[in-house]
Amino acid sequence: MKDETQLRPSTGDDFAAIFGLLSTVFHEEIEGELRDLEGVVYELDRSLVADDAGLVAGHVQAFSRDLTVPGAVIPAAHVSGVGVLPTHRRRGLLTRMMHRQLHEIADAGREAVAVLWASETSIYPRFGYGPAASRLSLNIMNREVRLPVPPAEPSGRLRMGDPGDLLAEMSGVYERLRPDRVGWSSRDDNWWKWVLGDPKDHRDGATRRYAVVHEGPGGPTGYALWRIKDDWNSHGPSAEVQVREVVAADPETYQALWRFLLGIDLTRSVTMRLAAVDEPLLYMVDEPRRLGAGYVDALWLRVIDVPGALTARRYATDVDVVLEVTDPILTRNSGRWRLTGGPGGATCTPTGDPADVALSVTDLGAVYLGGTAFSTLAAAGRVRQATGNDPTVAFRWNRLPSPTEVF
Repeated sequence: MKDETQLRPSTGDDFAAIFGLLSTVFHEEIEGELRDLEGVVYELDRSLVADDAGLVAGHVQAFSRDLTVPGAVIPAAHVSGVGVLPTHRRRGLLTRMMHRQLHEIADAGREAVAVLWASETSIYPRFGYGPAASRLSLNIMNREVRLPVPPAEPSGRLRMGDPGDLLAEMSGVYERLRPDRVGWSSRDDNWWKWVLGDPKDHRDGATRRYAVVHEGPGGPTGYALWRIKDDWNSHGPSAEVQVREVVAADPETYQALWRFLLGIDLTRSVTMRLAAVDEPLLYMVDEPRRLGAGYVDALWLRVIDVPGALTARRYATDVDVVLEVTDPILTRNSGRWRLTGGPGGATCTPTGDPADVALSVTDLGAVYLGGTAFSTLAAAGRVRQATGNDPTVAFRWNRLPSPTEVF
């Protein structure tokens, strides 16, 4: 039987069906306060549904946010809410939706890259998304680690409160640091509401979320968000501190915040799902094995416009390299491109010169933020280095990318 499912922009009338679909696909109830939070950031004009005779059988959307890349902040399509009903799998709906979205982003010409978090990592390379940033999950035995001795006269103090009451201080620190933190996304008022959203039925038995701000002589220099999951066993109190975010402008602030989080009374563990791969905590504690670090993929990136993306970012060293890119979906990206640039800027133009490096658009996305190396992909047989002109060092940056939220 012919599949007559049609792709169309979503309307306000589709909201209930879309959230019902996403609840089914991701095995969680998106209703009540959580649904209201999702609605705050939802962009109706960037949402696409697969309509099967009135049934919403598939969905994909994008958020309009900026992303920090090496040396710059650029617009990036933040793709989310991707799913197809179990009854409509194996019909090509996901491929149709993803291809249409990519072409729409490219035709709009505003965003040179798109990013997403992959629920299934085998899916998105088919559409040109590469693993651009990773993360650490920490499961810390907080009574087994020690931090450096604090200064006798610390320059700042900690102030704890409700996240909503400390929003001005936290957002001020975040915005001040964001241009230098690769992988961070912009947060307007609506996105801060989403980040700080705290539905009671999604706490899994933990407390409400708390915030603590570090204030220095010149004002706030950092903050942390966390909650506590209580527990007692035969040895006594054994609660878990669940850290959502730690943002610090300097080492003293960073140490003060972690000293606070690791020292909360009646707790025996501290967990964090979104720690950076090069988290300074790894090099501050006396027993790093007790941090229980686990390595996980994080942000996946898709280059929409090769010359636009490569000229938007900066490079750690001077670079002059010819890249031969293959892109079977956005074919305008396919071809040879001469990238010339450095710390001060870059140009990227078509060329007929022989390629130094040949790679797919998927692998270009993987190296774009500096979190994956050309040399690593070459060793894996994914990138072909035709000459000794290796751009690995130029594409690296002073810190690895560290996304702060799953959107």
